[in-house]
Amino acid sequence: MLDKLKSVQPFIGNTPLRKLSVEGLHVDLYAKLEFGNFAGSIKSRPAFHILYKAIENGIIDQNSTIVESSSGNFAIALAMFSKLLGIDFIPVIDPNINPGYEQLLRYLCRKVIKVTRQDETGGYLLTRLAVVHDLCETQQNVFWPNQYENKHNAQAYYQFMGKEIADSFEQLDYAFIGVSSCGTIAGLSKRLKEEFPGIRIIAIDVEGSVIFMQKPQKRFISGIGSSIVPPLVNHAEIDEVIHLPQTDIIEGCHELVDEHMLFAGASSGASYGAVKKYFKEHPPTGNMPKVVFICPDRGDAYLDTIYNQEWIKVVADAQSLQYSL
Repeated sequence: MLDKLKSVQPFIGNTPLRKLSVEGLHVDLYAKLEFGNFAGSIKSRPAFHILYKAIENGIIDQNSTIVESSSGNFAIALAMFSKLLGIDFIPVIDPNINPGYEQLLRYLCRKVIKVTRQDETGGYLLTRLAVVHDLCETQQNVFWPNQYENKHNAQAYYQFMGKEIADSFEQLDYAFIGVSSCGTIAGLSKRLKEEFPGIRIIAIDVEGSVIFMQKPQKRFISGIGSSIVPPLVNHAEIDEVIHLPQTDIIEGCHELVDEHMLFAGASSGASYGAVKKYFKEHPPTGNMPKVVFICPDRGDAYLDTIYNQEWIKVVADAQSLQYSL
């Protein structure tokens, strides 16, 4: 099984850094373009590493079934790797999933479970996790990658992506990192703090996410934020947290296209918007700081949402209503 998995390893990682020039922003800015990975997103890294370690340690065999709660990139990556390995993967998804992602998962997977009951936060994550727990208890030879707690999630970023970024800079002053399962920020922050002791790690979250103990609110945007506090966040070394309104995230995505022809997903737009907001409010003095932010995926999965004017109006109206309450 490891040989099959290793066959795609050369297509994971070593993604490009693109330098961006932003008018009026006196920073040396770089975008780490993770949509060049196998399976099309940053989640290829932890999905590969988690499965590799599970096979290596005898936790997964040819008769195993993988189950995971995900309506996004992690599910796509697991589905592709599982198909490659010839084992079953059951993704537990919800109505917020991008239609194209759902179609791809139903093509790749023998079984897909779609929950429809909202949890007490107004989302579906807790419902999805309850289904995963039930599958683990009632089926045999089930492996749950558990991206919110698995140490190999963070290790994939520490060991590989963190090294890639560190090797690309002699000095790095800021890293802006979107949060969800928190594996990325846990691994990257630790490695970058070791390599660049003076670096500031800025976590980017969406309003309504509870990761940093905010009050839960209805969230329309996938790919950033969470309805639970992921245990991996406790391993992250974070200097500041920026919470962005959903409309600001949408605007950041459109600005990436308009200003740099970077067609990217929600977390990318959130980080780009946060960079601009941060340095307009904190203009650098002296030398231009070197800044990196992460672009986890392309915008294709968001054509029905972030790049759809009708959907944008729904989000803007809902956000205005929340602010008026």
